[in-house]
Amino acid sequence: MKEVPMSTCEREFILKAIRDKKRIDGRQTYDYRRLKVSFGLERGCCIVELGDTRVLAQVSCKVEEPKKNRPTEGSIIINLELSPMASPAFEPGRPTEAGIEMNRILERNIRDSRAIDTESLCIVAGEKVWSVRADVHVLNDEGNIMDAASIAAITALAHFRRPDVSVMGEEVTIHSPEDRDPVPLSVHHMPVCVTFAFFDQGEFLLVDPNRCEERVMDGRMVVGMNMHREICTLMMSGGMLLVKEQVLRCSQIATVKVAEIIELIQKALDKDAQARQAGEKCGFAESGPTNKITASSKEPVPVDTSGAAQQASQVIQQAGPVDKPMSNLLVQAPGTAQVGEGLVNTWQVEDEHMEEEEEKEGRNGVTNGREAVATERKRPVKADDSGSEEEEKVVLYQGDAETVADPDESIPLKPVPSSTDKPAKKKGKKKKAANK
Repeated sequence: MKEVPMSTCEREFILKAIRDKKRIDGRQTYDYRRLKVSFGLERGCCIVELGDTRVLAQVSCKVEEPKKNRPTEGSIIINLELSPMASPAFEPGRPTEAGIEMNRILERNIRDSRAIDTESLCIVAGEKVWSVRADVHVLNDEGNIMDAASIAAITALAHFRRPDVSVMGEEVTIHSPEDRDPVPLSVHHMPVCVTFAFFDQGEFLLVDPNRCEERVMDGRMVVGMNMHREICTLMMSGGMLLVKEQVLRCSQIATVKVAEIIELIQKALDKDAQARQAGEKCGFAESGPTNKITASSKEPVPVDTSGAAQQASQVIQQAGPVDKPMSNLLVQAPGTAQVGEGLVNTWQVEDEHMEEEEEKEGRNGVTNGREAVATERKRPVKADDSGSEEEEKVVLYQGDAETVADPDESIPLKPVPSSTDKPAKKKGKKKKAANK
């Protein structure tokens, strides 16, 4: 998959910012992005984060026969893999020209500079030696893969431990980590690469270019240097020409940057060694930031409650005794009681059913000096053969209600005429007239 080309507006914006001695991410000309080195649970596993660029390095070893021209030396193999996970521009299974070029720079920077003592990897001269392999995987490409890969490779080699070996005659025994402590590699020096990007035919330069700056640069120069100010490798690419003053200036800047990077790597190695020796937790999970989600978090504020009891007693004394309200019981009828006098209905909507009930109570009122009990019983009354049914409404008076023992027994009840019964009586009279 080809990378999306950059528009002319974006290119001109980045170049104009560089000419004004500004960078799109807010850094200065010689500033590096945030560098972080973390280690895995196993020895020789390292992740380097340079801004958003992430590189993973894993070191392994095996026993093999040495080369015929070097029978007492082991071998160091460095492999750089650019997967599509890092960038859509990388294709799987096919190394690009940029990948081959960076792999050669790593080999020259570490193996050809004799950073690792290969003679210490010999087990039996001419028969068995250790072959150490460092696989560097680019996880995310946001610019300057070369620097991140070189830091990850040399840090993983310094962190790696190979199994201990004992030779008894012709018998070679490789001891497990439980039997004997693994042996670290003999690291003479730690070479680190520093990348410079040039713009406008070398007039402007930047340290640690990001992805956008790499796409508009005219060329770059990679300087591999160790703590002793020894140049291990030097590579230039791009269609531009530089004078010797520019090369010397870049080497002086690289001296300062390499010292800072190696100091950071050494601190990370010492911290990991102390954590493993003390038996503390280590690995990528422990090195990551612990982000906590809190809701309504606030710093505790001290509250003075020394005079609370005194203030409460003063308030109680000033308040005085509290009058307890007494409720009066209103007896409406024997066996009933009402608490309170009640209030007037304040609802503005009048209920039609309440008006009908008030009219019925007004018509019935008090019959024969006795109050009617608000108990109504409805029973169906069979009408003529037409199948319709009518209801009679019966009102039990207070004297009659006391004599009723069983509601299921048939008791002669006095029907009460209502407005609904008038049409039924007229209908009955018409039917009798028809029968006659």
